Parts: sequence; C-alpha cells; structure tokens
Amino acid sequence: MMMSKDSLLSATPALSRASLLENETSALNKISQIVCHSDNIEKTFDEVLQVLHTVADLHYGLISISDAEHSAVQLTSIYTGDDNSIKPGRVKYRSGEGIIGRILSHGNPIVLGRISSEPNFLDRLAIYDYELPFIAVPIENCAGKTIGVLAAQPSTPADDLLSVRLRFMETVAHMLSQTVRLVINVERGEELASERDELRREVRANFGFEKLVIGHTSSMRRVFDQVRRVAKWDSTVLVLGESGTGKELISTAIHYNSPRAKQAYVRLNCAALPETLLESELFGHEKGAFTGAVKQRKGRFEQADGGTLFLDEIGEISPMFQAKLLRILQEGEFERVGGTQTIKVDLRIVAATNRTLEAEVDKGKFREDLYYRLNVMPIQIPPLRERKADIPELAEFLLGKIAEKQKRELKLTNSAVRMLMNYHWPGNVRELENCLERAAVMSEQGNIDSDVISLSGVQYTQAPIVPHAQLKQTQLTPSQLNPTDLHDNSLDERERVIAALEQAGWVQAKAARLLNMTPRQIAYRIQTLNINVRKI
Repeated sequence: MMMSKDSLLSATPALSRASLLENETSALNKISQIVCHSDNIEKTFDEVLQVLHTVADLHYGLISISDAEHSAVQLTSIYTGDDNSIKPGRVKYRSGEGIIGRILSHGNPIVLGRISSEPNFLDRLAIYDYELPFIAVPIENCAGKTIGVLAAQPSTPADDLLSVRLRFMETVAHMLSQTVRLVINVERGEELASERDELRREVRANFGFEKLVIGHTSSMRRVFDQVRRVAKWDSTVLVLGESGTGKELISTAIHYNSPRAKQAYVRLNCAALPETLLESELFGHEKGAFTGAVKQRKGRFEQADGGTLFLDEIGEISPMFQAKLLRILQEGEFERVGGTQTIKVDLRIVAATNRTLEAEVDKGKFREDLYYRLNVMPIQIPPLRERKADIPELAEFLLGKIAEKQKRELKLTNSAVRMLMNYHWPGNVRELENCLERAAVMSEQGNIDSDVISLSGVQYTQAPIVPHAQLKQTQLTPSQLNPTDLHDNSLDERERVIAALEQAGWVQAKAARLLNMTPRQIAYRIQTLNINVRKI
C-alpha cells in the first residue's frame, strides 16, 4: 500500500548532506547503467523514475517530451509507486502553461520551496503534497533547445540541501537528453530508410521496362530488347542517337533495372564544362590543388563507386582528356587533381553521344582505342521521323504527363495527330514534348486540335506524290502514300490498308471506299492483319 502524503511527510526524516550525496551517487550509477543499455525509451524513463523514487528519495517523478514544433509537452512517464491510475499521454501542457509549460517556454529550471506558494501550479495529476518542495528542470537537445521536462518532489520539507537536489536533477536530465537524442536519431534513421526504400520502389516503377516501352515499331522493340539484355551485366554501354531521342532515359533504365540499382546513379554532361573543370569534376581534387580548392572533393567517379556513371556527350571531350579517361576505363583507378594517392573504383560506364564516333576516329578527333573501349555494347536509338507510327502513342503518353502537371484533362483530336505524324521532327521526342506543352498552354478547354498545334510552331507538310515505279526503291512508309498508290502491286495488303486508313483520317468507311471494300470487309482486314487503329 502507498503511504498517504501526511504520513510520508512525518515518516521521512531529514537527510544529512553526506547521506544525500551518497544516495545521489548510487542513483547516478544505476541511471547510467539504465541509459547505456537503453533499447526502449519508455522503459528507460520508467526505470529512471523508479531509481529517483527508491534511491534518491525524489517521489512522483515525471518526464514530459515536447512535440515536433516544441509548442507543447506531453506526459511520457510518471512513477507513483503502486498507483497505476494515471495514464501517460493524456496530460499535456502548452508552452507557457503551468510550471511545466513555463520551463518549455523559457528553458530555465524551477524550484518551489513549497507548492502552495505558487498560484500557477496546475496540479493536473492531483498527486503532489502542497506543503513539500517541487523541482522541475529542462531536458535539452544538442542545440540547447528545450525538448522536455523532468520533475519530482523531495519527500522532506525545503532545507539548505534543495540546491544539491537541483544539481542532481539537472545531471539526470542531461543523461536523459542523450537517450532522447539517440532514440530520435534511430527513429529518424528508420524513417529515412523507409523513405529511401519507398523512393527506390518509385524509381524502379518509373524506369521499369513497362514505363520505358513507348512505341511498338520494330526499331524501338529492338532497342528495348537490347536494354533488357544488357541491364543484367556490367558491360560498358554506348548509347547513340540524335539529340532529343531519349539517350539519358535509356541510361537510367539500364541502371535501375540492373544489379547496381541500389547504388548511386551519377550523371555528367561532358559538353557542359571546360576541360580544366571537367577533370576536377570527374576525378575530384585535393585541398589546395588550385585556387579555390579550399577542401578535398570527391569526383563523379568516386561518387558512382558501386553504381553507374552516365557520361553524356562523350564525343565532345578533347583528345588530351580522352587519354586520361582511357586509363580509368582500362585500369579502374585514378588520382584526384593535386593528389598522389591512387584510388580504385568499381562502377559501370554508360556513355552517350549524338556524333558518329567512327567518322570522328577517321578524322583523328577521337581516339580509336577509347572508341573501342566504349563501344562494347552499342545501342542505336532511331530518330522520331523513322518511327512515325509511334507518334500517336508517344503523344498520348507525353500529353498525360503534361495533364498531370497542369492538373486538368487534355485530349488530342484526330486532325492534330495527323498533323504531328506529317512533321519531320528534327528535335525528336524532346521537340514533340515541347510542342505538346505549348499546345496545351494555348488550349483553354484542353481539347488540342490542329489549329492549336499549328500555333505551337509545327506546320503541316503534305507528302509528295511519287510515281508507282519508284515506290519500291524509295521504301516509303504508309503515311507517305497517296490514294492513287493504294492499288500498286508492289505493296502488301497490310501496307495498303494502313495507307488507306491514314488517307481517310482513320475513318474506316472512307478507307473502305478507297480500297473498293465494304466497311465490314475492311474491319475484318484490320482485325486479321493485327492493325492497332488507336496506336498507329
């Protein structure tokens, strides 16, 4: 049974200074062991308060921890002996409210010689003896910000040892601050790990092959198959293609679908930096290596250790720098600028260029040995003008991204799609995306038709009429054919049907008349010839 307040007051004799110091030393030893073996913050708090009660003669101890904004404290633990009626978490103090809230507000300890003398004492717990002292001290973080409060009541009236008890409580609060800091760091680490794993899942979802495969032409299917195969291995990849074809997207997909996906993916545009800065950017530098090098810095190769390094515009580097790059590709080692220590790295190189490197080698502008070192697994991305059948699907995908950004629904009309398919797209997919974004801005209702596409800078170009005899030699795509060409025997049936559909604006009844078929016959042909009307 817990003793009453009156009996506690009368039964507890005053301690001598020596006895008090001995008790506090013993209590600190026990508390230090509890804190060192802490694996649960609530259990630690409970055990510390129990030591205060049984060894240091400080009763009804409580610990309150503030919220994230430090605007309120919530009772976390309290020790009342055998009375378990008080539930931590139900009692809160706002900043400046009562004794506990005042400590949270100004961060200074408060010592009451007698509780009854303090009108601001709220007594929400209804457990303290109003004729006894009360000590409350702040729990601070490493920046000195108050994050909680430790409080307790001595079992004897105020005397000249009250200051000794205050110093003891402040020591305990400091030890508890270390525990709180450690637990917060662990929880934050777990939170960061969870965020990291979630980001990895999101990245893999965004750069998975199901997201990458935008296009169904044979040339793009070949690219997707190459990416899928090469991602599993560590072979150096050289991505070739015109500007705007999506070389960086291919590189990203290779990394995030490879065994190195959990490691760093580092990018560098070699054309964006002069040679003097490029060397420091790639290899890093030591402190004092040049003016402005105030500290050691890791380069992109070190940052990508264990992962993938994407070198864009690799064809733009000078012959002198090519020799330095060749060494690290051969040996896997380098020195920082201004340093002598050899650093070894394990990473995968994916390079990209819009130049024809074979021609650059013939001209003496690109080292032949470096070319063959990079050209282990070449992936050639076709320009958009060579895969116009992918434009409707690409436009739909890109317009979906723009609609998500603008938070509204956007639609392309058939006339707009036909206009997009009859443009030669020198800027490739990047130009298509820019064109659609401009058109979306010009479209107030979100319905993008050919007039809006025209305003965005794309002009419709009608395909020229080509004599029948030249069709086979010029290898025109179905979108370039005219109605007079539809019955040419040099075309197979699928090409004739697709050409008629394009000339008819994808209206099946019109295409049937061009081919001297009934609507039912052309619908059957579309089905049997596996023509995807929506995507083509």
